[in-house]
Amino acid sequence: MSAPGFWDDPEAARKIVAERKRLVELLDPWEKTSSELNESKEFADLLAEAMDTGMLGELKAKVSAVEEGVRSLEFKKMLSGQNDAADAIVALNAGSGGTEAQDWAEMLLRMYLRYCERREWETEILELSEGEQAGIKSATFTVKGPYSYGYLKAESGVHRLVRISPYDANKRRHTSFASVFVYPDVQGDIEIEIKEEDLRIDTYRAGGKGGQKVNKTDSAVRMTHIPSGIVVACQNERSQHQNRAMAMKLLKAKLYDLETKKREAERDAIEASKKDIAWGSQIRSYVLQPYRMVKDHRTGVKIGDTDKVLDGDLQEFIESFLLGVRKGDTGPEDEEE
Repeated sequence: MSAPGFWDDPEAARKIVAERKRLVELLDPWEKTSSELNESKEFADLLAEAMDTGMLGELKAKVSAVEEGVRSLEFKKMLSGQNDAADAIVALNAGSGGTEAQDWAEMLLRMYLRYCERREWETEILELSEGEQAGIKSATFTVKGPYSYGYLKAESGVHRLVRISPYDANKRRHTSFASVFVYPDVQGDIEIEIKEEDLRIDTYRAGGKGGQKVNKTDSAVRMTHIPSGIVVACQNERSQHQNRAMAMKLLKAKLYDLETKKREAERDAIEASKKDIAWGSQIRSYVLQPYRMVKDHRTGVKIGDTDKVLDGDLQEFIESFLLGVRKGDTGPEDEEE
């Protein structure tokens, strides 16, 4: 940054400044914790020489501060992946099961929006397909905030709900599924080549319940990438041009994620036998009947306050997953439908 002409290219300079800030945020806590550890060692030596038991409480406080610092650093290490500091794009899809599954997908959407609100992250819904009677078939939204992708990537997978269905006149217990996929928000400096001839772009009229939620012009854009079969859509903006630009951004993010998975395919094949949960199976169950419990099958973490979890209190699940916590039997229980 001190080099002559550093600010001649403002865009490149801003990226360097952002990278420096990220590194400082990691190094400063490391230096503080390292200093506290050295002080604790010196204090322990003094205590051993003086044999002053009154100083024991002060030593315990110093050690606790070091332990907390180490835990914080260990967690930050889990967010050191290539894209962990990036913003996130979250896509939700209801599983089979009609209204019940679509209602569950909408509950998940609210849960994640509340989680982002708790962390003071900015969200924007790009696409939302409503169910015929209730709930949603799918939704896609962006999240802007420090390390939002690093945190939310822990939520990718299938989520299961067990409850007495409010849509069943016989009040039977139902099991519903919805999938969550999280992608890094691809920045402009990442090379993703998309040829115009590989795209099919359709425009359609965006509309919501009562026709009041969005405008009624043909401003919505659906973009299909023919070679990969990836389809993205955006209807949030009033301008077709803006929706097209946002759809292209979403397509780049999904293509980047696809390429990353291809590069990791060989490694994943080797590690597959060691994984607790295979791709496509549930990562978490939300049981509201006959008892109330949310359990993460990857870590074994259980929380009995289901209302708190569904209101966006997900931090314990996310931190435990990123830290590699494993608590006893993490296999899914067979719930009766």
